[in-house]
Amino acid sequence: MKITAKDVAYVADLANLELTEAERQSMLRDLNSILEYMDRLNQLDTANMHPVATCTEERSNGAAREDILEGLRKSLSREVALQNAPDTDGKFFRVPKVIERQ
Repeated sequence: MKITAKDVAYVADLANLELTEAERQSMLRDLNSILEYMDRLNQLDTANMHPVATCTEERSNGAAREDILEGLRKSLSREVALQNAPDTDGKFFRVPKVIERQ
């Protein structure tokens, strides 16, 4: 399957991105390169491969890292975090809407 310029334009529109012609060409080249690599991977013989859940070494308890208890980490209280906020409702930060569909 080949990605077309029309596909790139469609995805850019869905993501609300304005791409220059150079960026569209670069995206087209990159996406097709990814698909070509996937085709190469699909040609590999994986019949005797066993599925794995992770490729990292697990600890004896099955965890990938040591858990950190939340109570042991220092964090800001809500009041301190919000005290210099330009706009808040007392509980959350208020921010202006930044994504508008044109």
